[in-house]
Amino acid sequence: MSSKLFYSVTMFHTFLLLFGIQNCTADNTKKNAEKPIEDSILNVKKYNNIIFEKTEKINASWGTKSVIFNMNGSKLYAMNLEGMSILEYNQATKKITREFKFSPTKGTGWDYATHTAVPSYQEKPVEACLSNNDKILWVSLHNGGGIVPLKLDSISFKKEKNFKKIYTIYKNQKPKDSTYTPLISTGNTPKVIAKTSDNKFLLVSNWHSKTVSVVSLNDTLSSFGKVIHDIQMSNIPRGIAINDKTKHSYVAIMGGNSISVINNDTWKIEKELKVAANPRHIILDSMGRLFVSFNNMGQIACIDPNNGKTLFKAKTDAQPRTIVFSKNQDYLFVTCYSSNMVDVFRIKDNSFTKIYSLDCKGKPVGVDIFEDENKIEAWVCNYVGGNLNVFTFKKI
Repeated sequence: MSSKLFYSVTMFHTFLLLFGIQNCTADNTKKNAEKPIEDSILNVKKYNNIIFEKTEKINASWGTKSVIFNMNGSKLYAMNLEGMSILEYNQATKKITREFKFSPTKGTGWDYATHTAVPSYQEKPVEACLSNNDKILWVSLHNGGGIVPLKLDSISFKKEKNFKKIYTIYKNQKPKDSTYTPLISTGNTPKVIAKTSDNKFLLVSNWHSKTVSVVSLNDTLSSFGKVIHDIQMSNIPRGIAINDKTKHSYVAIMGGNSISVINNDTWKIEKELKVAANPRHIILDSMGRLFVSFNNMGQIACIDPNNGKTLFKAKTDAQPRTIVFSKNQDYLFVTCYSSNMVDVFRIKDNSFTKIYSLDCKGKPVGVDIFEDENKIEAWVCNYVGGNLNVFTFKKI
């Protein structure tokens, strides 16, 4: 998302102009439209099936919450909530090239088992989104009440009020470069960050505030963004998918049984789509359909974005979390947290067919996809395992 050979950066931008849909988080790899994507547009070599080949285990940090590839797939970023850091990996070598480590300050966290506030630290990365041609990595800080931008090509801010101190540790080097990055306050317990394809706006779901913040972006100013709206949700929000073609955003209300539909011109909720309980992650396919993971139910579903009707669904292993498509959208990869599995489904004839359930010890939570013309790699982060698992599939 340059070792990723199946499409070029030029074709990627052409695709955005043609179809105008983009969704970030662990589903950053999908670019969507209202009609099916032709293989010729993405220069994808046709294949009929995928065959699982191997699993590689890569060291990470305990508490890794999400992963995201850059556009050409040469680099992956892993958000380490408990490690209070972000790891940058080289896709080809599977090695860490840089670590961005926050200087901790005391804060208040949340125990999801006991549902109580606990002493913690503010600088705990949760989810991320890349903008401005992969120059800025936006990261939500679980206990920090906001998001921070990391300018990946030159991190060189001076200390100001509400800035976070961060160290850059390079591969095989002991000295650490320190700098500062601005905190943009959004709401309590920010989670998913999604962006519009024109790089003008970010949307941030704030778990405990039960809001979605709209951030206006400006890459020439030091903070790079400013909150212009806070949209009140009916309950706890998490996943966000943006359809730039129709100018609508879809927010999974994980604390309820609905998907909120936001008008991106007015930044107001147009309607609520009633769905099954506990929707967590949400992505869009090339026809504008919504694909949702239902955490408590152990289910994935394809949903009509107009009325919330379930078009087709399937059972997964326990607690499906992040979902992501292959580039041709024929395959869906699902991390299943409490069952320690990664499920792979084929999407065909308006149905799901499970083709793999792969062991993934350590509570898998985030996943993103690398592809070239010969293979697919599903990079999965394990929350308690302290590692990433890379599942490789051969295209045939």
